[in-house]
Amino acid sequence: MVAMPPAALSTPVRRALAAAGGGVLGAFSLPPWGWWPLGIAGLALYAFALAGASRRSRAWSGAAFGLGMFSIGLWWITEFHAVGYVALLALEISFFVAAAMTTTRLVVFPAAVVLAEAARGAVPFGGLPLGGLALGQAESPLVASSRIGGALLVLALAAAIGSGVVALARTSTHRAGAALIAVAVVVAAVGWIAPAGSPTSDDPIDAVVVQGGGRRGFRAVESDPGDVLDAHVRASDDIDGPVDLVVWPENAIDVDAIDDSDAGQLLAAIAQETGATVVAGVTQDAGIDGFENTAVVWTPDGEITDRYTKVRRVPFGEYVPMRALIERLADLSVLPRDAVAGRGPGIVLTPAGPLAVAISYEVFFSDRARSGVRAGGEVLLVPTNAASFTTSQVPTQEVAAAQLRAWETGRWVLQAAPTGYSAVIDERGRVRHRSVLGEAQLLSDEVPRRDGQTIYMRLGDVPLLVVAAAALLLGVGRMRGFRGD
Repeated sequence: MVAMPPAALSTPVRRALAAAGGGVLGAFSLPPWGWWPLGIAGLALYAFALAGASRRSRAWSGAAFGLGMFSIGLWWITEFHAVGYVALLALEISFFVAAAMTTTRLVVFPAAVVLAEAARGAVPFGGLPLGGLALGQAESPLVASSRIGGALLVLALAAAIGSGVVALARTSTHRAGAALIAVAVVVAAVGWIAPAGSPTSDDPIDAVVVQGGGRRGFRAVESDPGDVLDAHVRASDDIDGPVDLVVWPENAIDVDAIDDSDAGQLLAAIAQETGATVVAGVTQDAGIDGFENTAVVWTPDGEITDRYTKVRRVPFGEYVPMRALIERLADLSVLPRDAVAGRGPGIVLTPAGPLAVAISYEVFFSDRARSGVRAGGEVLLVPTNAASFTTSQVPTQEVAAAQLRAWETGRWVLQAAPTGYSAVIDERGRVRHRSVLGEAQLLSDEVPRRDGQTIYMRLGDVPLLVVAAAALLLGVGRMRGFRGD
């Protein structure tokens, strides 16, 4: 077979190749690679592939972009299930096919991308925001806009610049391109001076994040809960008290019931010895076939006074949707029971102050951090567990998500993981401390208590989604500027 020269490739093929390249660039803007300009360049290539294309060509370009983006950005799923990776890849690609199909004009490209990402983060089974392009902008100049419109606005501005560059290069749309870029720059600049909350008059919290360390790349059913507990007890022995707050990771304790348990007594002793409020991740039974993933509070006198149970569970990680059907088709021995979902805002009331809580997977969802801060949280805690992953892909994306939540809420974030990454992040998303994967470490800092609300905390995602939907409907009604191939 004689290979076709590039010039012989059809226009739809060239567009799809450009879009695929854009997806690859977008994927490499994500942690652990994390060079944010690649995300904007990738979106520009995606917009270039859509400009002036037929519906069929746009659909192929959307699929190509999604394939380039998620085949890399969600590669970590192959560690658990190859068939699941392929199925999820097809699902995630479909959202960007829909975005491509509705991008009838370059000026609506940002709206289409925002709505696709919002849908991807909501359905099915509550959505899967990992691998999203906004994570790659966590350290870009655009990130301050999350104070106004959250991570989706950051993504919208990146898409506006990308499509604006493409429109600027086209004679018929150069004014629209200049407008897109100008709006993005102005909104990003406003984000830097937008309300961000402020420190309270109370003393800062002398906080310690505990990482017990240990090997990585094993599942919960393959580990000994006693080993994890012992590792964190040993690490806590090095705390130079008194301190105000000690944070342990998610799943650090696994018991039938934490009240009156031996593990509970160990935590009570640590609280008494350090003079600290201790917040630790506890997995405990909930009925015959369920369990709770909970952050439990011990006061300095060793009493349990409050707890928060994880609301957003990991589908196929902490529970199996439609279990009765799926267990007939697949082996579910690695997940023999389902987590029971909690309710209400993510907050615990402690002697160290009211603390917002987003447990692990919840840090990827703006609404969970928002609920705790709106309920009065002065600091955001993220107890997490990424020990199942052999690579740094998920742990680094989790730190990026925590940076976005810090910007959105105007709060410091304390993230505790058993094997990493643990981190201390200030209200401007700056990582002040980050642990080493697998090592036992203590991360200490004086953490300001903060109150007040950002614009995003007050309004959430609804205003941006309404604007995006209106822009998209207007674009569908006005097809000028696009032609078939």
